[in-house]
Amino acid sequence: MAKSIDVVVVGATGAVGQVMLKVLEERRFPVGRLRLVASARSAGRVVEALGQRVTLEVASPEVFSPGGLALFSAGAGTSQTWCPVAAERGALAVDNSSAWRMDPSVPLVVPEVNSARITPRGIIANPNCSTIQMLVALKPLHDAAGLEQVVVSTYQAISGKGARALEEFELQRAADARGETPNHAVLPGVLSQNLLTDWKHEDSGWAEEELKMIQESRKILELPALRVTPTCVRVPVPNGHSEAVWARFSRPIGRDEALALLGAAPGISLDPRVGPGLHPQPRSFSGRDDVAVGRVRVDPSDPHALAFWVVGDNLRKGAATNAVQIAEHAFGVR
Repeated sequence: MAKSIDVVVVGATGAVGQVMLKVLEERRFPVGRLRLVASARSAGRVVEALGQRVTLEVASPEVFSPGGLALFSAGAGTSQTWCPVAAERGALAVDNSSAWRMDPSVPLVVPEVNSARITPRGIIANPNCSTIQMLVALKPLHDAAGLEQVVVSTYQAISGKGARALEEFELQRAADARGETPNHAVLPGVLSQNLLTDWKHEDSGWAEEELKMIQESRKILELPALRVTPTCVRVPVPNGHSEAVWARFSRPIGRDEALALLGAAPGISLDPRVGPGLHPQPRSFSGRDDVAVGRVRVDPSDPHALAFWVVGDNLRKGAATNAVQIAEHAFGVR
């Protein structure tokens, strides 16, 4: 039996925080004392979590235990303030925000890709959801054939923007059904029967989400000159991101070899079938921890390049599960 580990979840009442608790329970992480940190307005409320009755607290140095685990999913500002405190107290802080991802002193980790970067103390950053699932799929191909370039189009679910966006989408869909004009406040436009380019944009035209995919992929794979060209789109799907990936390698790589590599790689559910509807779909992989890969094919104009389709649950592998997997490696509990 693994030694119990004190766990703090910061942002415990949010969507990802709730999934973190669920994943800890499902994967039987050896939780000792559990402390849940939320906003001041929630503090004092008693909730059920992992078979315990836990009182919600505000953040303070005392909630972090030496040798313990702190899972953060409360926004970059909170993480910038409290991750260093957790680390100074001797805990491992695994942060799901963007606060530490590009800090050169902080590991940015996808366990199936660069688990050697995991440390038992300090701060470890969880990558962006769209980056995580893409790199799980690219890693075995890169190891075999040397990745040179990636072009990716993402089809990102509404849950990535939070519960309020999901609620607004349902109201938009209902308004459409009544023949009324839908309103929007959380989403940047009407998503019902539509697609949107979400996220903040720079004057260059690049969206923040796209720049994250470029920068994070280079850091995680340790390929600072990797060519990455993303186009990120919000789609009317409740949960589960999909991605169309085109990747070029340093040598030719055939479909059979690619299927063999992907089929043997950790964290991947491969669907080699060919035909209409025979491909990974977000409604089938919502709630799962593996990354689904299908529609693998060689570019007919370039034998060095493959095109394929990737699907993953953005709240689980794209956030909560990846963070818990980092902890499992760090504490040697799995």
